[in-house]
Amino acid sequence: MRNRLKERRAALNVNQQKMGALCGVSRQTISLIERGDYSPSVTLALTIAKVCGVTVEEVFYLEEEENNGESGN
Repeated sequence: MRNRLKERRAALNVNQQKMGALCGVSRQTISLIERGDYSPSVTLALTIAKVCGVTVEEVFYLEEEENNGESGN
C-alpha cells in the first residue's frame, strides 16, 4: 500500500506533529505512514482521510494502481 499523506498534509499546511494530534496518534506514526513503513488500521486511515477532507482512496492506494496498466491487464 502506498500513500499521498505527505502531500495531503502539506495541502493542510500542518506539520507531522499537528497532523498526529488531529488524528489522535504520535508524530512518529505519521512519519512511519508517510515513509511507507507502517500501514494504518482501517480506523486510522478513515480518520486521516476525514481530517484531510478527502476519501480514503485519495490518501491511500495499492501500489499496482500507481503502475496503472503496466501489469498487462
